[in-house]
Amino acid sequence: MQSRTPFSCRSGRPGRPRSAAADAAILAATRAALVELGWSKLTLGDVATRAGVAKTTLYRRWAGKNELVVDAVAELFDELELPDRGSLAADIEGVVLQFAAILARPEAKSGLMAVVAESTRDDALRERIRDSIVDRQKRLVLEGRARAQARGELPQESDAAETARTIDLIFDVVAGAVVHRTLVSGRSADEDWASGFTQVLLQGLAGAAGPAGG
Repeated sequence: MQSRTPFSCRSGRPGRPRSAAADAAILAATRAALVELGWSKLTLGDVATRAGVAKTTLYRRWAGKNELVVDAVAELFDELELPDRGSLAADIEGVVLQFAAILARPEAKSGLMAVVAESTRDDALRERIRDSIVDRQKRLVLEGRARAQARGELPQESDAAETARTIDLIFDVVAGAVVHRTLVSGRSADEDWASGFTQVLLQGLAGAAGPAGG
């Protein structure tokens, strides 16, 4: 599984070495504050108190609340796995259900919706969301495609640029559908929905893999 080191730590700032334990405590405290207080009332001071660290410790790591919440939510999505369930369809259904379950958690729901809204007027925050959440989770698509190709369920590809575009499209379709279903429509992404969605997605993939004009 991909490392769960926060984005702010990966960027590397000069000074004393970072404490992984402090980072973990701060991100956990942020999620707890999101559940109890909500986005609007969450403050760095409250998070510092909950985590048992000085407020200056947070400011050395994160520029503000937006960045901190992005990293706290990103850590939740790092829990996503793609267990081998025997077929491409079963693998997709499994990760869709995991994704929906994470989005149903109050800290993920309130945190993700808040930072996405803030990012509409903050390009740096949008970039951070892409780096910390979107790009990190594209690993699941890469892993799933490689596994399906090894099983013979999908053809091998030689065009690297086309493969990258396909990976982006698959991720956007899956993530967009699940987020819309659970957070925008407020409906359950249960096993029946995941199965139906997977069939639609696979029909699209089969069409894309077929011969031109066929």
